[in-house]
Amino acid sequence: MNVIRFIVLCSLIAGTVMIVQVYGKNKMKVVDDKEEGNGIDLKNSHATTENGCTKGGGESGDESGCPKMLGEDNVDETCETTKLRPLKKAKSDSTENCCSGEADNGAGVLEEDSGKISVQAEPEATTDDVLTETDRSLKVHPREKKLIDFRGKLYLAPLTTVGNLPYRRVCKVLGADITCGEMAMCTNLLQGQASEWALLRRHSSEDLFGVQICGAYPDTVTHTVELIDQECTVDFIDINMGCPIDIVVNKGAGSSLLTKPMRMKSVIAAASGTVDKPITVKVRTGFFEGKNRIDSLIADIGNWGASAVTVHGRSRQQRYSKLADWDYIYQCARKAPNDLQVLGNGDIFSYLDWNQRKADCPELTSCMIARGALIKPWIFTEIKEQRHWDISSGERLNILKDYVRFGLEHWGSDKKGVETTRHFLLEWLSYTCRYIPVGLLDVIPQRLNWRSPSYFGRDDLETLMSSDSAADWIRISEMLLGKVPDGFTFAPKHKSNAYDRAENG
Repeated sequence: MNVIRFIVLCSLIAGTVMIVQVYGKNKMKVVDDKEEGNGIDLKNSHATTENGCTKGGGESGDESGCPKMLGEDNVDETCETTKLRPLKKAKSDSTENCCSGEADNGAGVLEEDSGKISVQAEPEATTDDVLTETDRSLKVHPREKKLIDFRGKLYLAPLTTVGNLPYRRVCKVLGADITCGEMAMCTNLLQGQASEWALLRRHSSEDLFGVQICGAYPDTVTHTVELIDQECTVDFIDINMGCPIDIVVNKGAGSSLLTKPMRMKSVIAAASGTVDKPITVKVRTGFFEGKNRIDSLIADIGNWGASAVTVHGRSRQQRYSKLADWDYIYQCARKAPNDLQVLGNGDIFSYLDWNQRKADCPELTSCMIARGALIKPWIFTEIKEQRHWDISSGERLNILKDYVRFGLEHWGSDKKGVETTRHFLLEWLSYTCRYIPVGLLDVIPQRLNWRSPSYFGRDDLETLMSSDSAADWIRISEMLLGKVPDGFTFAPKHKSNAYDRAENG
């Protein structure tokens, strides 16, 4: 009996020694793994229990891999532990983490998921890069921009003060094909002046519409062009480089740019490179009379990015006196490259003038009509119907009635709207009074620079319409808009026949 007890005791002692040895070896392996891990986060690694067992971080006290107590039943547990340890070591080697148990499995899943996410994200990033690169490669080349075909079209010039939206509506009814808003100053637009932005408004009847801007520097013109492209619905943008008004020239804009070719280049190139809409330019023959220079720049203007150029056949110093030099306009049209449309401007006052300009120079794309349309807006009808229209005073009054109706719709029918309409009507009447009825002419057609003496018309209304007195213009306005306010006076804004003899142009 004592012998049996001794044998059992020896077996227990031997088993205990074996367990201690195995557990010690595994513990040393864990320590070695920790040393190889070099600073693993303790929150994600396994914590050691009081019994020397490891517990997975984030798990709810799972100690299945540790011997609970040293007893008779621990031999099986030791075998399980011995079998599981190499698996943990293998996983630790593969993931380079010292985690064990179920936490290792969770970390491995997270890493695999992360790998899948990163693999899926890479194609998206690549796609974005491709799209971005494609967008850059699809940037419109200046030669691929949408172009407007001006050939053979009746183009109403941008007319300061009188060329407002109601007046353009009248011209559209009478046959104009292309309309352009009044000249707007870039600095005023950038400052957000509502009155300046109102000049860019477009009516639904204007199917081919552009705006004209005037600026002295590339940055202001570029910012303005970009704003217009974002905020307005226009078909083209025209840059004025021919305005002769002193206040504009003194700021370095308008016809002042004719003396600075490199500035012209910078302005045109910057504007055309900013937007996809066609950029057109309006110029005069030169700054000083007798010193024309546009013919030497006409080829460059096309290379700088302009789609079309309108040449007014007068210098800045000449203003509106004398006749336009159409021979010089023809010279510019013949020197222009094929992809640059050249339009002529100056003294078109009948369908015969239009026909002659087109016949004399087939290279000329079209003609812009300015003061001729101010004096008789039915010139567009005459050109399309190829006839001299002996319009009656009643028909002329109906045109004025249409203008007043359009004006009240545009500016409002309240007291302020009525007076605004009256003001611009009077400005227009200061031009229409120059018209001489066809039935009273001995020589047909009338020339734009003719100034007839006072005459009696075929009726009282025709006589009243021919008066150059502001008092008679006011009477006509009262026929359409009622009595003027007390103390009302009017003086026309423009003197289109002025000639500047100053040394500075």
